[in-house]
Amino acid sequence: MGADGRRAALSLRASDAAAQAGDAEAGPAPPGRTTPRGHAGFVPETRFGVWFLNTQTWSDRVLKVAIADLRRLMQHPDANYPVVLDVGCGHGRSLPLLMDAFRPEHLIGVDREASVLANALSRAAAIGPSVTLIQGDCSWLPLRDGSVDLVFCHQTFHHLVDQERALRDFHRVLRPSGVLLFAESTRAYIESWIIRLLFRHPMHVQRTAGEYLAMLRACGFVVAPGAVSYPYLWWSRSDLGGAERLLRIPPPRPGHREETLLNAVAVMTDQVYVAAADTQAEAAFRQRPTDLGQAEPINRSSPQQQAASQL
Repeated sequence: MGADGRRAALSLRASDAAAQAGDAEAGPAPPGRTTPRGHAGFVPETRFGVWFLNTQTWSDRVLKVAIADLRRLMQHPDANYPVVLDVGCGHGRSLPLLMDAFRPEHLIGVDREASVLANALSRAAAIGPSVTLIQGDCSWLPLRDGSVDLVFCHQTFHHLVDQERALRDFHRVLRPSGVLLFAESTRAYIESWIIRLLFRHPMHVQRTAGEYLAMLRACGFVVAPGAVSYPYLWWSRSDLGGAERLLRIPPPRPGHREETLLNAVAVMTDQVYVAAADTQAEAAFRQRPTDLGQAEPINRSSPQQQAASQL
């Protein structure tokens, strides 16, 4: 496929993507849903990072481990999720893993970088016509409201500048029964010497695990205590696990360390609200200025439901 053909394949219109997602009421995204011209909401990866994210090591040691842990945290991992969205799908190494894990009827991959999506084309083709790739901004998804059953967001958020904007868009495209699988690196890991040396991120928006959980809840998701894990994998530690492997020094226990990774399963609510903080970190996050508006819940119920509630 030539360069022009490749660009055409990656630059799918929102109406095409929605139609392939099997949404009977799908159509073009509402006005204002396109990415603003010149939108600088993403920090691109280094050359090393682009290469590493397309290695078998990344698939085996990171992606597979995260998906297995997220499935363990889900209340209904084997439920029916007809439309699955992979935000920040990159080279597409997650696509066959998500297909095996959830067996969706339609799998949509979105990424901003055309160069990595070009690599994802072959993996999408190997799966079949049930996969749609879209070049787009993860903070401004070109999909209809309530058109997705499960959103998979793995190691994408620490590249995004407007993270609250992205979460609200995840909330928008999910159906009322939808699920968000959120796997992310925390500030402690992103600020470690090896990550700063080899990769590139917007350092001013990095957050702790508690702050990420607070942000999820502030943007309308419910995260149960049992739906969270804090993997302290050797490659996420500043000493790369040397103290444990060479000196036999066990890692600090949860609560006695700064977490480096966060896996969370978030479910939808019918209202956008700021939940009560579980930790001091979450309370501090809630006091940060946001554009979520006032604390009063935004009722997302239908007019019929609103009328019924007044009877």
